[in-house]
Parts: sequence; structure tokens; C-alpha cells
Amino acid sequence: MPAPTLHYHPLSSYCHKVLIAADVLGVALDRQLLDFADPAARAAYLAMWPIGKMPLLVDRGRVIPETSIIIEYLQQHHAQTGHALIPSAPDAALAVRLWDRFFDQYVMTPMQAFTADLLRPEADRDAGSVAKAGQDLATAYTVIERHVEGRRWLVGDAFSLADCAAAPALFYALAYAPLPPGHRHLSAYFERLMDHPAVAATVDQARPYFGFFPGRAGLARRFFDPDGA
Repeated sequence: MPAPTLHYHPLSSYCHKVLIAADVLGVALDRQLLDFADPAARAAYLAMWPIGKMPLLVDRGRVIPETSIIIEYLQQHHAQTGHALIPSAPDAALAVRLWDRFFDQYVMTPMQAFTADLLRPEADRDAGSVAKAGQDLATAYTVIERHVEGRRWLVGDAFSLADCAAAPALFYALAYAPLPPGHRHLSAYFERLMDHPAVAATVDQARPYFGFFPGRAGLARRFFDPDGA
């Protein structure tokens, strides 16, 4: 059976989420680098998914968008035996899905507001939207700090879909809005994420591209050294 095809870019935070999940689930993917600068590649992608967001999974002719749905699909149809990111217990599964949505909505989204502003011409930048994004991240950090106290992972004892969402969201968000003093539980959780083999592998494959990340000045030197780029 051919491997599912993932249309992705190695710098994309949402693509990182799926790559981390596939690694944990033991799923081999046929990775197809997506180049929106190529008109033909862009047109072909939009023909499959007119919304145009990445990543996109294609499996035996079936098109699966949206990272959380992609990951759940991979678990249902391709995961190695005994590998799971969404628990079978209903209440635990709800908690995992809640924290998955939390990180996508309240960490990833404001983080992307910083990126979007840096990609605008300087005359068109919006200091107000950036300030609002910073406030939203500060609120999210406080919520996460309280939640992770006494926990290794976000839900239960196992690395889950929620942690797959948390890793890239925090990785890029912290480049724009570092943790304030006193968030030691969140800081320790972030280090656990970065030490997880699937997360470390995903960050490592993205290193050649970090020089193109608009917020690269805020990345820790252990992730990106501008002098060595």
C-alpha cells in the first residue's frame, strides 16, 4: 500500500504538528514540498483544496485537510499497533481535543499575527494588531502555566494530539513573545516538548529554513544561529 502523501512545507508550524504526530504514530509519509511561488504547483494544490491552507493529506484519492482531522485520520487508518495520540476513553479524548483547539486558536493564531505583520510592507504594519496578539499570548501563557503545574504532558501521562499542537505553537510564539518571569512550569513543559524525539526531529529538519522565518531574530541560538546560517 502506498504511503499517504503530505503536501507541506518544513517551516510551517501547522505542518510541524502533523509531522510530529506521524512520527509518534509510526506512519511513513510521502512528503511533497509545496512551493506556492510556482504557479503550476499552486494551481494544482488549489484544485485539490481551494481554501489553500497547508498541510494537506492525500490518501488513495481521498483529500484530508485540517491538521487535527489529518492526525485523527492517520491514527484511525495508518498508525502502528499500540500507537495513539487520541485516547479511547471519551472524557480523556475530549480533554485532548480541547487542548489541541486551545493551542491552535489561542497560541498559534496570535503567533501568526506577528508573522503576518512582518510580511507586510513597513508602511502597512499594524502596531495595534501586534499589541493585541501579544496580550492574547500573555493570557494563553498564564492559562497554560496553571494547567501544566504537576503534569508531564497536557492530558494524562502520555504525549497526545494536544502536545503535537503545543510544540510548534510555543516554538514560534516564544520567538515573538518570550515567557515572562515566573512561568517556570510552562518553561519546563516547553523543554520537555523540545526533548521529545519526534519534536526534536521535526525541528531539526526545519533548521535549513529558519533563516526565512520572519521572527528568526527571536529564536534561541540552539535552534538558529544567524552567524552560522
